[in-house]
Amino acid sequence: MQTEKATFGAGCFWGVEETFRNLKGVLSTSVGYAGGTKENPTYQDVCTDRTGHAEVVEVEFDPSQISYDELLNVFWSNHNPTTLNRQGPDVGTQYRSVIFYHSQEQEATARTSKEKLEKSGRFNRAIVTQIEPALKFWRAEEYHQRYLQKRGQSHCEI
Repeated sequence: MQTEKATFGAGCFWGVEETFRNLKGVLSTSVGYAGGTKENPTYQDVCTDRTGHAEVVEVEFDPSQISYDELLNVFWSNHNPTTLNRQGPDVGTQYRSVIFYHSQEQEATARTSKEKLEKSGRFNRAIVTQIEPALKFWRAEEYHQRYLQKRGQSHCEI
């Protein structure tokens, strides 16, 4: 079986992971940090808003069961891509809206998807989602993995 990876930042990674983990065709999810400069960042490091890292979810999926485009649709539908460096009550660059692509095909698909959404008129403000190459993914501490599931919750309380 051929699998692929997708990496998304859409606010607090606990809820984002729960959203993707439950999709048919998603084989595994990990929460972590990406897009910054600090090596081996901890949650405390990332919360200082000085590492450049975003809270992200790395998704391993079977493209014969769910396409990258379908994952992008879930990404766009489950956060506000027009708020710069914040989602709900969470503020800081670590909560930015970002897609980290793993191939040229993913980059092209992500850019096309974003353009389509911009033209759709669904949002009355500009989409600020960044699209960047996936460089290094730093897995978050174990207590963050499947955080909501471990607590019997399906979403974060706001």
